[in-house]
Amino acid sequence: MSTKKMSTVISDNLPVYEEKTKIPFGRHLILGMLAGAFIAIGASSSMAAIYNITDPGLAKVLAGAIFPVGLIFVVMIGGELFTGNCLLMFGILEKRVKKRRVTAALTGVFFANMLGALLIVILVNQCGQLDFGGGALGATVIQTAYNKLNIPFGRALCSGILCNILVCLAVLMAGTAHDVIGKIFAIFFPILAFVIGGYEHCVANMYYIPAGLLAKENEAYYQAAIDMGMTAAQIESMSIKGYVLDNLVPVTIGNIIGGMFLVALPLYFVSKQAIKAEAKQKHFK
Repeated sequence: MSTKKMSTVISDNLPVYEEKTKIPFGRHLILGMLAGAFIAIGASSSMAAIYNITDPGLAKVLAGAIFPVGLIFVVMIGGELFTGNCLLMFGILEKRVKKRRVTAALTGVFFANMLGALLIVILVNQCGQLDFGGGALGATVIQTAYNKLNIPFGRALCSGILCNILVCLAVLMAGTAHDVIGKIFAIFFPILAFVIGGYEHCVANMYYIPAGLLAKENEAYYQAAIDMGMTAAQIESMSIKGYVLDNLVPVTIGNIIGGMFLVALPLYFVSKQAIKAEAKQKHFK
């Protein structure tokens, strides 16, 4: 992508970034919940596809081919996603929005995403999907949550950084496409890479980890996890406190660093002269 093309995308979206900080609370809540639900649907569907695959490489490729549907929904249908909204940094750099308004908008959408994801957690738990394979899917959900809760802080942080570099690049590339197919392809490959890389996404984890915490309360899934090789001590060690401190905090910080400081900031730096020229040209039209 050329600097000129990128500057056009950034310049065209500056009013959008400004508008995102002014969305009324009710609309912001709904759009955030939709985005959280869309990402959770991608997560749950990819888990349902791979739970019985023993080859880890094949499982990652298949999951990576399905998971992008969540971000495709967000971009094509509409939604406010915390990780993508880290690109509001462009508005700060251009002095189009104030830092406190961006902070408030990101905080609001973060909790709205969580509400949407938790809704899907409950629905998936109640619809019987976790019964697939005689409860093997439920056991896999527990195992996945446990694995995520035991990533060391530094690794979770770095994994979050890598994740949101790819997510924000996907959003930006989708903005350069002029048709539906172009937008889908622009989103698909970076998100495929993020899933194959095993990187950590705070909103996706709002599905994965609460789904595991809820599944472990089901006796059948608990026993299936034991049969899979987990110990009772491992399962019992999983908690909401552990989720917040050991995964949500480092992954969210990493996502912010990746999106704001390793995508928006350097791209703005290399494109700022072209962005200002485009803005001036639009002003005199």
